[in-house]
Amino acid sequence: MSVARFWRKIPQRYNLIGTKCLTCGAYFFPPRNLCPTCRRDGKIRDHQFGGRGTVVTYTIIRTASEQFNSLTPYVLAIIRLDEGPCCTAQIICSPDEAEIGMQVRSVFRKIAVDGSSGIIHYGTKFVPV
Repeated sequence: MSVARFWRKIPQRYNLIGTKCLTCGAYFFPPRNLCPTCRRDGKIRDHQFGGRGTVVTYTIIRTASEQFNSLTPYVLAIIRLDEGPCCTAQIICSPDEAEIGMQVRSVFRKIAVDGSSGIIHYGTKFVPV
């Protein structure tokens, strides 16, 4: 199996896929195999998140590793998805535009490149609504 195909086979890498406990209704991202509330009584199923959320907090990255240096400054935020769980992701906006409580939606974007002719990594980032 090629490296590119290997990464495409990981659905969480390219989608906001988490899990939901059908017993208590709790959502989890990243996915879990066991509900911490219901334990063995919980029935866990995959869940495709809607991709909308609210910025809980954020920081502006001004100095980054070599791989992300060309992106600086950029906004990195904790986002509470509409279904409840939080995730950490980059917000595609000017640092001046970022604010707590801002409504965002997920988009599929290039995350990084391994070297000048290496593998391109894609994933989820967010943009203001």
